[in-house]
Formats: sequence, C-alpha cells, structure tokens
Amino acid sequence: MSSSDSPQQGSAGGGRPTLGYVRSEHSLKNKLGRALWAAAWAVLYRPSPRPAHFWRRGLLRLFGATVDPASHPYPSARVWAPWNLTLGPESSLGDRVDCYCVARVTVGANVTVSQGAFLCAATHDYEDPMMPLVVAPITIGDGAWVCANAFVGPGVTVGAGAVVGACAVVTRDVPEWTVVAGNPARAVKTRKLKAPIAPPLNPEP
Repeated sequence: MSSSDSPQQGSAGGGRPTLGYVRSEHSLKNKLGRALWAAAWAVLYRPSPRPAHFWRRGLLRLFGATVDPASHPYPSARVWAPWNLTLGPESSLGDRVDCYCVARVTVGANVTVSQGAFLCAATHDYEDPMMPLVVAPITIGDGAWVCANAFVGPGVTVGAGAVVGACAVVTRDVPEWTVVAGNPARAVKTRKLKAPIAPPLNPEP
C-alpha cells in the first residue's frame, strides 16, 4: 500500500500531531447511487418548471425518498442522498436549501424550510487527527419553520411548531413552540398563534 493510500499521522514542530487523511466511509453502492442522483438532479430535477412539484417528487421517490404527495420540493433544493429523506405533507424544501442527508433527515407535516437553509446531518471528529466522519439524524417536527440561511446540525430535533430564525446556527434540540435565533441559537420567545389550527399542530393551552 502506498503512502497515499493510507492515513498519515506524524508530528509537526512542537510535537503536535499532523492531520491525516482517511478513506471514504461510504460504500461503492452509496457512491454509485449518489453519482446517478447527481446526474438526474442536473438533467431532470434542477431544470424542471417551478410549479412541477409532482415531477420532482417522482424523481425523489425513484431514488428512495419517502415524499408525501402534497409536499413541495423546489427546483434548486439540493438533496445529498434521497433515500435518507422523509418529507411530510404540505412541507417544502425552498430555493437553494441544502439537505445534506448523510444520515436520515425527517421533515414532518406543514414544515417550511426556507431559502438557503442548511440541514447538515454530518460532521467530522476534529479531536481525532484522522477527522473521521460523524453522522446523526435530523428531525424537523410538524408545523416548524426553518428560516432563510439557518443551519441545523447533526443530531438536532426541531420540535413541533418551533421557529429557527434567519441565519441561526442550531446545534442542540429546539423545544416545541420555541423561537430561537443567533449563533449559537438561543431561545428568544414562545411562539403563540393568533388563531387555532387543526391538531396536531395546535399547542396545548
């Protein structure tokens, strides 16, 4: 095995370990599936007319996604691995959303993921010199809103009815019916609806 094929680990000045490289942890099947999906996204998904949600739902299902017939995936939304995506009824992946679903990403009913939001279900263990991949699922509860350019990290659950403010960085669970904002995201208020909506989205009094 050549040195380029194996992880490298040594010492830099001062005795600190140097960062190395680790082989991809994704299987050949996973890589081939993503290559086919990337081609389908570029040729068939991305150029589709904006109102043609039925067409994009069909393509996502063809690649293993669980997509409700009433969901709204928009043309410029990126999905890393459709087979790891669940998209509920009346939910949308808006313009330029990046759904990096290395682990499962579950989007409930009546959820809005606004333009430019990043659902990131993977990271790296930066305390390990080999920087191994670490993945964890993301769950967005019914009636939640992930606002424009927000970041939701691996392992996070955004509770039902919660709001993640624009450009917020969320690395911990968000309680139900809570509005969070900032970097790092912090609770700023409780979401209170001006009018009741049908269960199960209506918060308890």
